Order: sequence, then structure tokens, then C-alpha cells
Amino acid sequence: MDDRETLELLQDMVRAQSHPAVPRQEEGTALALQAYLRRHGIPGELIEVREGRPNLIATLEGKKPGRHLLLCGHTDTVPPNAGSAADFFSAAVENGRIFGRGTVDMKGALAAMAAALVDILESGGLDSGLVTLAAVIDEELESFGAEALITSGFKSDGAIIGEPTGNRVAIGHKGLEWLEARFFGKAVHGSVREEGVDAIGAAAHFISLIEHELIPGFERRPDPVLGPSAINIGTIHGGQQPSFVADECRVQVDRRWVTNETVEQVFDGLEELLTKVRAARPGLRTELARMPEGMAMMLHGPLVIDPGHPLVLAARGALADAGLDSVPTVFPAWTDGALISREAGIPTLIWGPGEIKLAHSAEESVPVEDIFLAARLYAAAARRFTPPF
Repeated sequence: MDDRETLELLQDMVRAQSHPAVPRQEEGTALALQAYLRRHGIPGELIEVREGRPNLIATLEGKKPGRHLLLCGHTDTVPPNAGSAADFFSAAVENGRIFGRGTVDMKGALAAMAAALVDILESGGLDSGLVTLAAVIDEELESFGAEALITSGFKSDGAIIGEPTGNRVAIGHKGLEWLEARFFGKAVHGSVREEGVDAIGAAAHFISLIEHELIPGFERRPDPVLGPSAINIGTIHGGQQPSFVADECRVQVDRRWVTNETVEQVFDGLEELLTKVRAARPGLRTELARMPEGMAMMLHGPLVIDPGHPLVLAARGALADAGLDSVPTVFPAWTDGALISREAGIPTLIWGPGEIKLAHSAEESVPVEDIFLAARLYAAAARRFTPPF
């Protein structure tokens, strides 16, 4: 495996900006990945999902039938951090780390996955089975790329999503809902506040009920793998000026849910709190709605894979052979893996280089040795997973 070439591929992908402000957002990254694969005799097909925004699909076929492994990652990134003086697209290497947007989330893993395919091919190929690399668009927003892969009818026996786990195997993560609670009151002059219906006060009451009723309930009903559900109050907007009683306020929340609850229960739990808020404020009207930018079509549910699944055992075996910690963990954020698992029925785990705490940050970077290690681990796991049936 040529580590120098793997690093150069990652640098090319980082320099090919792929955040939402870039025209034909992910195309440059996909082209860099395709060019690398083609130089090594692996045809990578670009499949346009949105205009100028292609998924890339490349498959290695073994000599005999066997399991099919999907290696999957996303080519889009979040934008540079506002106000930062960092050069997010230099892909500079300093003190053994490569810096730049996407190094952690998750072009580093994509470079490692591509290098794993090349290593498998150039060390004799697969004896059996198949390995497919899917580099998909739009994970950071609505998951158009993963949805397109699924609706194309793609199937495999297992999938690895290369989100940053510090190269540890993660066997699940929580589901995700972005929800907005809207409060509609009655505006009056602030000097006669009692004549109005205060939408901001109603929103504050709702937030207090989340803190004192909803969250303690989560702690009493943890998922055996994923732990308790979670909720974050992300934004609040309301009012016009200090001398007005606010007649409208909106609270946006990030709700993480687990396998022992349903999406209907997610909504019902918040609706119960809104009912209490309305009862305390005659004349108040409320609404609860999913934020449209949170997903395209498919539900962003939780993900769990059986710890005894052959893919988990293959990944853990690759780690053990390298003398590394193979005890499974869980991933704190949501990934396209939930769609691949729930909608396509493909058992899926999360496994990739980098630290999640550096993703989306001005300090985004990853040790280059972790990228090279990930490539070797992916190749070793693929060989373990794809023997003949």
C-alpha cells in the first residue's frame, strides 16, 4: 500500500471544496476519487443525483461467490467556520497531522476506503465476494446521496460507514429529528402585559418542562446499547422589541431517539408538554412540526447492529490482528448508516479515522498515520468478511 499516494488523494479531495456554497458541490471531490481509482485499474462510475452532484460507485469482484461488503462515505462537508483565520483547504501536513475541512468528516475515511480497494486489487484481488465503494453526496443536510443509492435497489451483506470513531468499531447510534415548536400568542403593549398572551413566556415554560419532565424520563428508559434518548434546544426566536408582548416564538430542538421508542412517541412526548403550556395560557396556540431541512424522504431513525454479526466480527478481528482495542463502542452522532440499515436492510456499522470532536471545527485535522491504519483495517476486514458461502 502506497501511503504517500493515499495522502496525496486526501489532499486532492480536501482542496476540492464541497460545502453548500460551492457550485456543483461534490463533483470535484468525486472526480479526484475517480481519477485515483482509474489510475489503479478500478473503474468508478459517476451517477448524478442532483445536477453536478454525483455519487461515485466502484466495485471489486472476487473470483468466486461470497459476501458483498459496502464501504460508504460522504463527499460533502460543512462550510468553513465563520470568523476563523484558518486555511481550510490547504490540506497542509504539520507535525504528522493533515489539516483542513473534511479531513475528519469524512474525506479521510474515503481516501482510506479507496486505498483499501487498491490494496486488495494489487495484492491479488478478492478470492471471493465483492467490495463496493460508494461515495455519496449531501449527508450533512438531507442525505440525497444515500437515498439515491438505496432507491437504486443496491444490496449488500454488510456496510461500513467511515465516520470518525478513532478507528474503533461502533455498533450503533441514535436516531435524529429536527423539530420546531411554534407558539402563537397575542401582542399588546408591554405596560399592560396581562392583556396579552406572551409567546416567549410560553416557550420558556415549554423549555422548563423539557428540562424537568422530559429529560428525567429519558434517564429512566435507556436503550440497552445506545443509552438514554437526548434532546438539545438549539435555537429560540421571538418578539419584536422590548415594549411588545411577543405574539410569536419558535423553538427548534434536536431530538435523538433510540430503538425502544417510535418516532410517533417522539412527537407525542413533546405534544404532551405543549398541552400543559396551552392549559396554563388561555388563548395560546401551538404547533409542532418537523423541520424540512432535516431530511429528504426517509426517516432518520436509530441504528444498531448485532454484536455477533459476521461484519462486526470481521472488523474486530482486523483490529485484534493489528494489536488494537476491538471492544465495540457507539457513535454519538447520526449517519447515513441508519438509512442503509433501516431502509435497505443492510447490517451496518460505523468505523473510521479521526475524532468526532474535531469535525466541523476550525481545528479539523487527523493524524496521517490514522488514515493509513484505517486503509489497512478496511482491507483486512473486507478479506475476512468475503469468504465463499
